[in-house]
Formats: sequence, structure tokens, C-alpha cells
Amino acid sequence: MLRLLAWVIALATFIAIVVHSPAVVSEAGANPKDPAREDLSRVEYPSLAQVEWEPRFIRPHETLESLYGDDWVTVARFNRVDRRHVYPGMTIKQPADMAAARNYTPMPAIYEPARGHEKYILINITEQWLGAYEYGRLKFSMPAATGKKGTETPTGLFRVSARHRNHTSSLYQTDSGDEQYPMDNAIRFHIDENAVAYWIHARDLPGRPASHGCVGLFDEAMQNRVYGFPDEPVLLDSEKLYDWAVGEEEYEDDTGEHDELEEGPVVEIIGANPVYHPFPINTLKGTGR
Repeated sequence: MLRLLAWVIALATFIAIVVHSPAVVSEAGANPKDPAREDLSRVEYPSLAQVEWEPRFIRPHETLESLYGDDWVTVARFNRVDRRHVYPGMTIKQPADMAAARNYTPMPAIYEPARGHEKYILINITEQWLGAYEYGRLKFSMPAATGKKGTETPTGLFRVSARHRNHTSSLYQTDSGDEQYPMDNAIRFHIDENAVAYWIHARDLPGRPASHGCVGLFDEAMQNRVYGFPDEPVLLDSEKLYDWAVGEEEYEDDTGEHDELEEGPVVEIIGANPVYHPFPINTLKGTGR
């Protein structure tokens, strides 16, 4: 009798676990043991304070393409993240109004300090975004990844002084250690007192500050060459900026090698690294910050 009673209790316990346990995990959330803490809903960008969005947990087998179709580009830019860095278990910001998000940029349409310049590059570290201006008017803009804590990107006024389409880092290697880290479409804007050069160039964009001080832009062609992903490169921002700022229309034939330049565009860098909150910021549900 005692054995039967024990069996009934065990069965009841098992049923309770099966029935009630899913309620515990049904609300998706970022894995607290994830060492990368990739919950992009916690990164605060001032320009999104008045833009409605909600946290979107990425489930197994989901990708930006499967979730958003052709608007995956919109969501990638909205989150300052590339496809290679979107994976199951992380959380991104999902715009409430996709049509409005297609035109999203945190950069001002008119920037007065750039009025007297044919070409002027403004980088807002707080927004992780870059704007290209012609006589003060925004020509185009794009997400950027600036220096992480401890290796922040320098702020101030600089000027482009060199280009190198096929540049590679002299200090850092790829994750595999097989080669120096690629810095395609590199535009040098500063050399510090320790002779360390700072460039705007192609790199991975994980949705937050991540570099050693340089400014990285989308370049899926570089990622395809180095990592074999994505199969069909779409985001080519570093190439777009390179051609506009230091391309052959402005300077002589580009051999792909290092070229010193004179009177390059002004580069202004403002702001400080965005705040990474210990909790999600959900504007759609009105929780604010």
C-alpha cells in the first residue's frame, strides 16, 4: 500500500512539473548565463525615447530574414547589429511601426557646423551612428560601432588623412587567429600621441560599442570573405562611405594600397558610450526607462 501511495505521489509530482513548468519558461528572456549579455533592448539610444518598439526574443531557427522578410535590413539598422551577430537566445528591439522605421536615423537633417564643408562626417558615439553631410545637409547615414569601455573612440574634430581599401590591423587578429583582422575600406582620421592610428572601416557590428577605438561600419562582403557568412552580402556601408569620402572622384586612382591624403573631409566625433541598463527598456508598453 505504501509503495502504491509513493507511486501516486511521484506521478502527481511529474504531472505538476509537466503542466506547470512551461508557464515558467513561456515568457522568453535572455539567458542570464550568456557571457555576452546580448540583450540589445537594454542599450539606451536617446533618439529612441519617442520611438515605439518592444523587446523581441530570438527563438531557435529564427533569423532576421525569417522574422521580417525584406525588412530585416530595417531591423538590423534599428539595432545597429549585423546578421552574423543575431542568434537564438538574444533579444533585439522590434519597431512597432516598420514603415516609419525604414526612414529612421538619429542624425539631424541639417548640421550647421558642416555648412561650409563640401563633405563632413559626424559620428555620434551615444547613438552609435554616423552621418555624411554635404554643405550641412545629410546625404546619408549608417550605424556604427565605436570603442568599447576602456578603449573608447576619441572625441573632437579631426580630418581624414589617409585611405587604404585593403587595410588590415597591425595589432589584432580574427577570432580564429589565422589572419590579421580585416579593415576593408579604411579611412584614417587620427593618430594619437602614442602613434596609434584610428580608422573608420569595415567590421562586425554586434549592436553596441565593441572596437578598440576605431569606428566600424557594416560590410557583409568582408564577413563573407573571412567567415563565409552571409551567403549573399547586402549591407555594404563601409564601401559606400569610402567611395563618397575618399573615392576616385575626389582623388587619383585607388590602387587599394595605403595613400596619404591632403585636405580630406572633416570628421567630428561627439558623445559618450550609450548606457547599458540592467533591465530592458520597453517604450511600446510605456515602461520608459
